[in-house]
Amino acid sequence: MGLHGAEPRQVVLASTGEDQTPPIPSEGARRLCEMRASRDRPLARLLASPDFVRLWLAGGLTNTMRMQEMLVVGVFAYDMTGSALAVSLVLMARALPMLMLGALAGALAENINRKRLLMGGQACAAAGAFVVALLAATGTLALWHLALSGFLSGLVWTNEHATRRRMVAEVAGSRDIVPAVALDTTTGSTTRMIGPLLGGLFLQLLGLTAAYLLAGLLYSLALWLVLGVRYRQEAGAFVARNLLAEIAVAIRLALRHPVIRAVLGVTILMNSCVFSYGAVLPAFGRQVFGASAVGIGALAAAEAAGALLGGLIMASGRFSMAGARVFVAGSAGFAALLLIASFVPNFTVVLALLFLGGIGVAAFAAHQTGLVLLDAPPEARSRLLGLITTCIGTGPFGVLAIGALADWAGPATAISLMAGLGLAGLALIGLSLRKM
Repeated sequence: MGLHGAEPRQVVLASTGEDQTPPIPSEGARRLCEMRASRDRPLARLLASPDFVRLWLAGGLTNTMRMQEMLVVGVFAYDMTGSALAVSLVLMARALPMLMLGALAGALAENINRKRLLMGGQACAAAGAFVVALLAATGTLALWHLALSGFLSGLVWTNEHATRRRMVAEVAGSRDIVPAVALDTTTGSTTRMIGPLLGGLFLQLLGLTAAYLLAGLLYSLALWLVLGVRYRQEAGAFVARNLLAEIAVAIRLALRHPVIRAVLGVTILMNSCVFSYGAVLPAFGRQVFGASAVGIGALAAAEAAGALLGGLIMASGRFSMAGARVFVAGSAGFAALLLIASFVPNFTVVLALLFLGGIGVAAFAAHQTGLVLLDAPPEARSRLLGLITTCIGTGPFGVLAIGALADWAGPATAISLMAGLGLAGLALIGLSLRKM
């Protein structure tokens, strides 16, 4: 399927009248033990692979620009309308494609060359950014333009887990899956820190046109990086009518597998309840602290800075992934600290709480993909990662809810209510895992 130790595709699951659900694998625990035992410089091996480095850098560039766009759009929309709900509606357009098409993207990635899918998405993202920059430069930019651009960016993002991140694991090889995923998610944390800071700085000093022009240029650079990746994929014959059947098989497998089932549940709670706080950060920063665009960028970057620290620890290979319990505990830790932060009137203390919570987000991010890559059969991995993308796509419901709550009761109250709801759900999942 891929290069450098990737496992070949074994079967193509098509539409028949029989239940083709693969058996629950028993290799995950054995492979995890082997990887824990082989801690001999995994980072050196990964960074010595040109294909890994190209995919890693391409992900870093595109994710940085995605985070920059979200900050810029949020501040621009809030300053234009004064409504947190308006900000939520514009940002919701970015997440809708993941909800509607995430599972389909996973099925497509099993049967269509992943490199081509990734390059097509990056080309679309670059074109969209250049168009927004042109509209802003000519003074004709409207909120609906930003919503449409966000929807296009969301379409590109549906490829992230099932396509680019799977390619990262494949070029790394099964021996280095954990360090590769941890390093890639660490880069994601870095981009979530740098992106909002860049967005706030560019918006405040140079304006929205410069921010989107930079995004278009860096999306183009990412496209060039992926173009040079040596990648082979033994994909099955593409049969459109089989896609729904293949998705159904993946759903049955996920529901039968307790760990994957927990991953999907935690992903829904984190994206719909906890991470939705980002949609009202502009209102929270403006109303509670009177923060500038740079200050709002710092609020958005604080959690990412903590996630960077946690990810670096995991990527070093000294602390391998410890399973679903750590996944749930890290997620609950961030939700709890976010809940506390919503009641604190001190800007510096809030930054510190979000930074500490980011360490838990690192555990969430690395395990979210890593647990599936370790436990799922190779022929179903992209489809299961596509289901994760669908669960991430539940975020618009939380974004809409927190926006409405913020307009009704204030952004601080909205954050506390949504974080508390997420924390309660995570506690239930944690209890169910403990019983098993």
